[in-house]
Amino acid sequence: MRIYRFTRMGSRPLAIKPGRGPTLAVSWGDSGPKSVLVGLFALASILMLSLAPVQARSSSVASPSVSVIVSHVEGAGHEVREAVDDLGGTVVRRLGIISSFEAKVPGDKVASLKRTPFVGSVTLNSSIRMLSHDDDREYDPAQDISSMFSITEEITGASEFWKNGYTGDGVGVAMVDSGISPVPGLLTRGKVVNGPDLSFESQSRYLRHLDTFGHGTHMAGIIAGRDFSAPRWFQRGSSVPFLGMAPDAHVINVKVADANGATDVSQVIAAIDWVVQHRNDPDLNIRVLNLSYGTDGVQDYRLDPLAHAAEVAWRKGIVVVVAAGNGGYGSNKLNNPAYDPYVLAIGGADANGTYDHSDDTIPSFSSCGDAARGPDLVAPGKSVVSLRSFFSSADRLNPAARVGNRFFRGSGTSQAAAVVSGAAALLIEQRSAATPDQIKALLTSTANGLPEASAACQGAGILDLREALGAPTPNAIQNHAVSTGLGSLDAARGSARITDEGVVLEGEIDVFGNAWDAATWAAKSWSGSAWTGGTWNGKSWTGSSWSGKSWSGKSWSAIDWLQGSWSGKSWSGKSWSSKSWSGKSWSSDQWSD
Repeated sequence: MRIYRFTRMGSRPLAIKPGRGPTLAVSWGDSGPKSVLVGLFALASILMLSLAPVQARSSSVASPSVSVIVSHVEGAGHEVREAVDDLGGTVVRRLGIISSFEAKVPGDKVASLKRTPFVGSVTLNSSIRMLSHDDDREYDPAQDISSMFSITEEITGASEFWKNGYTGDGVGVAMVDSGISPVPGLLTRGKVVNGPDLSFESQSRYLRHLDTFGHGTHMAGIIAGRDFSAPRWFQRGSSVPFLGMAPDAHVINVKVADANGATDVSQVIAAIDWVVQHRNDPDLNIRVLNLSYGTDGVQDYRLDPLAHAAEVAWRKGIVVVVAAGNGGYGSNKLNNPAYDPYVLAIGGADANGTYDHSDDTIPSFSSCGDAARGPDLVAPGKSVVSLRSFFSSADRLNPAARVGNRFFRGSGTSQAAAVVSGAAALLIEQRSAATPDQIKALLTSTANGLPEASAACQGAGILDLREALGAPTPNAIQNHAVSTGLGSLDAARGSARITDEGVVLEGEIDVFGNAWDAATWAAKSWSGSAWTGGTWNGKSWTGSSWSGKSWSGKSWSAIDWLQGSWSGKSWSGKSWSSKSWSGKSWSSDQWSD
């Protein structure tokens, strides 16, 4: 097992805003990790050492000082620090990342400190170490039908591509999601490149790009996760590291959602706009866009602005993979923009505990659409095990979904879409000249029909990469009516709304409160004119020399987002439904609804 030394990175505080979970700081050189993983909050998922309770001592001799992590409740001023001083202790350093600070206090005063008003918790400090897959010996992926090992090796046949030298190398998969946290499995060199953060958390440099919701990290692991020790491919019975569908693809992290999963359609459209305009940037090569997001808007796709944005990305050469949506959310239609016939709409499949597709079913949560538009195909979407974003909202609220120390189990068409995004990256490496229409035709023509599922709900059937590996590239061109984007922005939102101190964002205005000019926006060439100022230094966590090109714009400005021209706003997800992110649930349940 490899043990890493953990150090503080530079002089900046290792902090985020109160109430958020820990982040991971990473710096890489040519030979490997220099410093990784900050978080001294006695994280149960990270700490390998048990913490013994402090025992009060009755002695006239001064009690030896102990190092503790003291968390304070939101809104606390200096009261907690003053209490430490009053008890004969000293504050060592601030740990804003967990609304806390490190302190040294007499051992017999710890109990008193715990009773101090505004103190959230007092926990003994301890050393930490990097997790390797050896730390999860109690979990055997080879015995779990919903592990990425089973999905890639048995269910989809992705490992057949690896054995033939196709691992997604050089293919960029853009993720418009809730951010990505640098956790084990996403730390190989150049794995994640940060695009712009267009979320409400972009105002905090300690939250920017990070996944405080837990959704994006889970998707990134499915698409392109790779452990350091992972070989190019492996066989059943060997040591099992974590590998996603396309383990050598790189993921472009475009964050739009906060810790509640809250975002507005106008933010998602801006993110897709950025992806289109930077698709050919050096070291990006964005060929796939994963959008595990959808609204219950029912506006005709030919008018809808969100569907138009996804369709423009498709016509610009990007394979857009969209979650079909989860049943019970809004109308019977596929979610917007999955209902646009150009994009790949992906439903979920349930293996029912076996590798044999003959008993596979479509879980009740996977949207079947309507007579006009159903899923194109399905992929594993039930209880999929992927990477855990430590102390994210999903992690904190669903502890039963944790698998071992570093994995997390989730169900939904989000997960199914991520599986297909990884599959698309493999096909694109194999057939670099293939168009999005050809990739879609190849995936659907080689899918495996499910005898126990309705045709409407499964589309062409379940993803079958073994069949796709040797199949000829179809000569396919889609000829659906082209969207205009001239419809209503508010209708694109469906029932999902964000609020600003009780005021609902609605009508034909964007998240800044600016009027939405559909005609002007839809007429754009999407050639870069909207992102032409300021400086964007999007670098991967792993020390890549790549620097993103300049970006800002009239309506969507890097300066606006990063320097807080909208800082008076307090948009939140209080009235917002996280069903827009097409993950049905986080659950410890492996196979049943």
